[in-house]
Amino acid sequence: MPELTISPEKVGFLIEKAREFDVKEGIVDPDSGSNGADDEMIDVLEDDGNDPVAREITGFIDALSEDEQVDLVALMRLGRGDGTIEEWADLRREAARGRNGRTASYLLGEPMLGDFLAEGLDEFGLSPSDERTTPIQ
Repeated sequence: MPELTISPEKVGFLIEKAREFDVKEGIVDPDSGSNGADDEMIDVLEDDGNDPVAREITGFIDALSEDEQVDLVALMRLGRGDGTIEEWADLRREAARGRNGRTASYLLGEPMLGDFLAEGLDEFGLSPSDERTTPIQ
């Protein structure tokens, strides 16, 4: 069984944050008021391009080592079904070859990122830690 250079706890944090990010939708209340309570808090789930969750994910991923970022991309691809656990070395090699310093934006552009990362961890027989709300460094 191959080994991961990124810890399941770090992946678990990203799964949680990616799921928060994935629930965002396009602007549905263009005439938003200044008080969220007046608008029944509808703006909370709108993606206005200034998402603090996206910034948090980006900062977290950018702080990871190169090996951890490569594993993260390969793990997402494994969970997406682009290969099997037996093909981990190939998935990792492809992820390293495509590395261009934009890992966070690449991953944030992937719908269902959290689910794919969880599936990838499952292929390793690992699970993310539950109830994680702060990043592990």
